[in-house]
Amino acid sequence: MDKSILVDIIGKASSENLKMYFVTRILKEGMKANARVLEKFDFKVYQIEITDEVRKYLYELSLKQFKKIEDNEDLNFFDYDVIADETEHLFTYQMQNKVGSFSDVVYNQLNQSPPKITDLNDILQNETLWAYCVEFEIDSNKSFYTFRKISPGKVGVEKEKDGEKKSLGTQIRTFFDTNTNTLSLLKSDTVYLDKQIDCIFYEETFYVLKKFYFEQLVGLQEEYKKRAEEVATSISVHECFGDVKLLIDKIETKVAIHKKLMKLEKIGNLNSLTSKNIKKLETLGKKKKAPINLKNGKIQFETEEDIDNVIKLLCDYFKTGDYSGKPYGTYAGKLQPTE
Repeated sequence: MDKSILVDIIGKASSENLKMYFVTRILKEGMKANARVLEKFDFKVYQIEITDEVRKYLYELSLKQFKKIEDNEDLNFFDYDVIADETEHLFTYQMQNKVGSFSDVVYNQLNQSPPKITDLNDILQNETLWAYCVEFEIDSNKSFYTFRKISPGKVGVEKEKDGEKKSLGTQIRTFFDTNTNTLSLLKSDTVYLDKQIDCIFYEETFYVLKKFYFEQLVGLQEEYKKRAEEVATSISVHECFGDVKLLIDKIETKVAIHKKLMKLEKIGNLNSLTSKNIKKLETLGKKKKAPINLKNGKIQFETEEDIDNVIKLLCDYFKTGDYSGKPYGTYAGKLQPTE
């Protein structure tokens, strides 16, 4: 979608019929928290009644975010990339055909009159408050939604024990009472709403403003790990590689390697590596001071540096500026069409 089309859509937003939802996350039945599997959590959506004051607040902060998108001429949409440069971008992420737990939120639960919250405390005894969502109705048949990930420190609930409510955690919540000019205990459940939007969802697509929080929100980090394991499997049966046990171990303990392996998969250079051109990779490694560990014609992963060097070389990490001739090192970059 062209940015101007999205700007036109969000320009139709009004405070009338604005609805607010909380999204909670809960461990699937029979699943352990430390289980190394994809999709171990379910998400639940609840509608929460809000005052006109809160409705106005949500509407105005959303308008400010929408205005930033509209006014910044350098801010354009790019297809989602797991590793992008540090330039400010808007990313699009297609939810079509996605079967993850969060797709149930946007395709089913939000469209089926979610239950209304009557006791936030009761819900959060077993579920984690994960995000808040605001619905803007365009017409009777169409809406778009904004999402913001909620961090644990932004939620204050009290746990009931022996008939008494006691604050969770080690902090106490207070407020300054202007009537008495004193600091008083806040004895109610609280949720702090940030003045930010992580993403907008409209017709099959997420428009991503805050990439890091979006990935947390929809559970992409779990998906990245699974994809990294699939790439490792491909490497394990590749003719140019020896034992990959160390790589598999690093996938379990090093989150940063997940995106690098996905970048390797996307670029496709692993598929073009053969026993005939592996010497070219070895020569390049020596030139870039990132030598590969080559024994009996196969790449060996005996150290973490062995893994890092091979991934860098196959991901074209080492780049040279056409104009300046200066060398750069980055996994970011978008393949350009050849003239």
